Amino acid sequence: MPLAAPPALLLPLLGLAAAAVADCPSSTWIQFQDSCYIFLQEAIKVESIEDVRNQCTDHGADMISIHNEEENAFILDTLKKQWKGSDDILLGMFYDTDDASFKWFDNSNMTFDKWTDQDDGEDLIDTCAFLHIKTGEWKKGNCEVSFVEGTLCKTAIPYKRKYLSDNHILISALVIASTVILTVLGAIIWFLYKKHSDSRFTTVFSTAPQSPYNEDCVLVVGEENEYPVQFESSICLI
Repeated sequence: MPLAAPPALLLPLLGLAAAAVADCPSSTWIQFQDSCYIFLQEAIKVESIEDVRNQCTDHGADMISIHNEEENAFILDTLKKQWKGSDDILLGMFYDTDDASFKWFDNSNMTFDKWTDQDDGEDLIDTCAFLHIKTGEWKKGNCEVSFVEGTLCKTAIPYKRKYLSDNHILISALVIASTVILTVLGAIIWFLYKKHSDSRFTTVFSTAPQSPYNEDCVLVVGEENEYPVQFESSICLI
């Protein structure tokens, strides 16, 4: 059918629209603010915290960092729905003895904390942070863990996707809508042109000169040998 092809042109546009909202790597990730999160509920034996980090880097992410109260509450709420391990889970934080300060493994700035205990006199060498999933508070603990029941991972939304989502979503929608409209108009014009062409084709054949003879007849032209007069007759096939 002539109109079967134009709708197929909309498939790339639908893919573009889906790409505009699909900011996280896959459906197993959860988006919050400008980041994507994945909760790996897998018990593993480790020799160092780097082994824990590898669980995240294998997914293109890093251990989780938290930068405001809203993000902390989001992680806590999500863990309560999904987490089936111990009450404490590792955060992506370590104590840097060179700077005498805590830092995030993903190199983001330390803009928020929720420590449950603050003892400036304690030895913080090989100290990491743990999130208590019942209270949402952070606890200090030894980085030298040998076993973890799961890992929290986080990755930032790629800049291009974030820029599109935050600032250009209206422009993107207008571009997609304009393309759809132009495609539909093109399909209508093509249909009208095709219909007009078919109409002219039919008209040409319908106005062609008709033979005075029946189409089942064969015109026979003969000439009498004895007279210089030509005659013609038709033989009809029965």
